[in-house]
Amino acid sequence: MKKYCALALAFLCAALPAAAQQEYGLKFSNLINDDLSLENAIRLGLENNSEFLTARQEIIIAEQKINEAKFRFLPQFSLQGTATWYDLEYPMVLPDAVANRFLPSTDTLNEKKFFGVGVTATQYLYSGGRIRGTLKMARANLKQMQSRYETVKNAVVLDIKKSFNNLLYAQERVRFTQETLELAQKWYPRTSGDVWTQIRQRSLLGELSARHNQARQNLRRAQMAMLVSLNKELNASITIKGDFSPVKMDWDLPHLNLWAMEFRPELKSAIYALEADNIAIDLALSKRYPDIILNGSYEQMGADSLEEVNKQVSLAVRLPIPYNFSEQIAQKKAEQRKSSLRRAAIEDKIRTQVAGSFESMRFWQQEVLERQAVYRDLKDRLAGAKNAPKTGTAPLEALVAFEQTADGYFDAVLQNRTAKAELEWSIGQDL
Repeated sequence: MKKYCALALAFLCAALPAAAQQEYGLKFSNLINDDLSLENAIRLGLENNSEFLTARQEIIIAEQKINEAKFRFLPQFSLQGTATWYDLEYPMVLPDAVANRFLPSTDTLNEKKFFGVGVTATQYLYSGGRIRGTLKMARANLKQMQSRYETVKNAVVLDIKKSFNNLLYAQERVRFTQETLELAQKWYPRTSGDVWTQIRQRSLLGELSARHNQARQNLRRAQMAMLVSLNKELNASITIKGDFSPVKMDWDLPHLNLWAMEFRPELKSAIYALEADNIAIDLALSKRYPDIILNGSYEQMGADSLEEVNKQVSLAVRLPIPYNFSEQIAQKKAEQRKSSLRRAAIEDKIRTQVAGSFESMRFWQQEVLERQAVYRDLKDRLAGAKNAPKTGTAPLEALVAFEQTADGYFDAVLQNRTAKAELEWSIGQDL
């Protein structure tokens, strides 16, 4: 059964569009801030994001810890030379830092100096799985760091996508309100009619001007938010380019849930944490087993010359007897159960996020088309009425109503594109 599930999962992953496997590199050719596309904005944002770069360094550190753990399988060599001047009334053994050499009393040996050089090799023949477990733990830690890297990357990409779409929306609003205001001013270079009609005309023109000014203010805020997302100076100048139009998604919820279980790095991190807990239990249990150590040394020593030679090969068996053995086992098993519960909670959370994003995307995908139809119909009607007489307040009221309809449509496009970005984040890949 597991074999068939694995084959089905591989088939579904292969069915993903090519863009779903897109990777955003860190090398941005130059720091040009003009006409940034979404992809280049993401690349620039990742290149400047300190948390993302920190996550990359954590991967490098974890890789070096794996190399360090591998060295524990190799013999440990040491070279040492000592020169000792002494005056002893009783024999002594030198400390471990100077090779544990035995020195006779001064009365036994008239010499008061002693020299020695040697090489020592130590090899663990058996460690109860502790060395191998340390390597497994280092590899599990690397997987966790890689998952954290992906988590940070996905969060940065989502933030940049939202800022990018908000800036596109703000640019479109400024362009449209500017055109609408200029059209109204062209139709009504000055107010006319009775005093009540002139007051109403002036009010409508002021409302169109105020909406344009508000759109310009929102554009400045969107530009600042974009600079923050790119981690650039707030006084920098930046422009973007993109198609501000509705986007479509044809995938169904079961497929999206399956991909989320495959791609979301948070779930992978929980799985690797559970793996690390299992290894920790094995390491704790390995303390029941002894270490078998092979040690060998070759030394040349003497008082005036190094003519005397010492050679030795030792086989040692060492069994640690920790007082807290049972407590450590209980602690590690509790941590393992905690990780299992955390993984189940993350799975439920991811399914909830995918379902929420899917419903939002489905709603705005339909809603934006309905608002688009109304917007285009009013646009065509307005174009057909350009030669109609412009008297009273009806033309201005029609312009204000059209501007409000357009604002609703543009907002639906923004919500549609934002919903798609959040859906991509919830499954961990681009659609």
